[in-house]
Amino acid sequence: MTPDNNSTPRAALLSVAQALDYIRASLKPVQGFEQRALRDGLGRVLATDISSPIDVPPHANSAMDGYALRAADLPRGGETALQLIGTALAGHPYSGNVGAGQCVRIMTGAKLPAGADTVVMQEDVRREGETIYVGSDHRQGAHVRQPGEDIASGQTVLSAGRQLTPADLGLLASLGVAEVKVMRRLRVAFFSTGDELRSLGETLEEGQIYDSNRYTLYGMLHRLGVEIIDMGVIRDRREDIAAAFRQGAAAADVLLTSGGVSVGDADYVKETLESLGKVSFWKIAMKPGKPLAFGLLGNTVFFGLPGNPVSSMATFYQIVQPALYQLMGQIGQQPLRLRVPCVTQLKKSPGRADYQRGILQYDAAGQLTVRSSGPQGSHVLSSMSRANCFIILPAESGDVEPGNLVEVQPFAGLI
Repeated sequence: MTPDNNSTPRAALLSVAQALDYIRASLKPVQGFEQRALRDGLGRVLATDISSPIDVPPHANSAMDGYALRAADLPRGGETALQLIGTALAGHPYSGNVGAGQCVRIMTGAKLPAGADTVVMQEDVRREGETIYVGSDHRQGAHVRQPGEDIASGQTVLSAGRQLTPADLGLLASLGVAEVKVMRRLRVAFFSTGDELRSLGETLEEGQIYDSNRYTLYGMLHRLGVEIIDMGVIRDRREDIAAAFRQGAAAADVLLTSGGVSVGDADYVKETLESLGKVSFWKIAMKPGKPLAFGLLGNTVFFGLPGNPVSSMATFYQIVQPALYQLMGQIGQQPLRLRVPCVTQLKKSPGRADYQRGILQYDAAGQLTVRSSGPQGSHVLSSMSRANCFIILPAESGDVEPGNLVEVQPFAGLI
């Protein structure tokens, strides 16, 4: 099913780009949609294009407080006197016509009266009682918003695959759209494997540790807005592993595990996966996070993440999250990347792309810089907690000296 690069101990590593290309070609968005009230659409992915049912603005209106008049009455030189015949307010239009030599006081957003085609700002006229005096330095159509100037009726305003933002909700509300058709939520199940792992609330015995990966996975998945199925910690027993994989595959669109994907780890995990579906074990040319499993368990997409906590998070953000976006039907999601000076030395050996944890901040001169967040071991979760970005060092690069430009990927851009 997939390029298996673990057939020999010295098998070539797949680059992150190669892994993503293969995964991208293997996946299609989930089927199914929901009709939701507009407010409930926040963060959801549109299933269809949305076209405007109206012109925005729906009628010509004033962009300024001033006076609505006919351009034909503007003088070619000097100034002219116009008779004030009424007032137009937003929501309370003037109902008559503006004739020759006449004008209407108009407020911002008010409908342009019939007969008028131009607005002169109030500070550009001289008023004496019910007469205003207008100079010659004005043009036809000034300060008038035309019907459909922002959005024309029938125009596509939001395309399928877009994740709805607060601004999108406001835009759709301005068009009178009360409901949206969105992709159904992606269902993602996950569990950790390992006899050494204990859940919170349990007492640790010799050689045991608390399972942190399920909590980081929960947090990352929750922020994506998917349906989450936490299956807990599964012990290293063949029958338990097989039962968990069957249960997860039956309940979810995607099954994630952490641990048991390194060469030599829990052979029955690999046996179970290979017997239930089409899964390949990869070595990715990235640090942290070299081991990764990807494949299908029936109709369920499977990702096996490494057990080290930072490796699990790095592979999730760089490999799994883009795949989840694709399955959700979301398009055009590209995390922000910047090039900034690094103010600390970074150790790096050529061979694998390195996703080091960093702290992106402004220096005293107001320039963005980045520094290391601390020890970079794949087990050091505290430096991931302190960080707010990945410092991405290419596979061929070596050590980074203070002042060198580096590429950073802010965590804020990863959601």
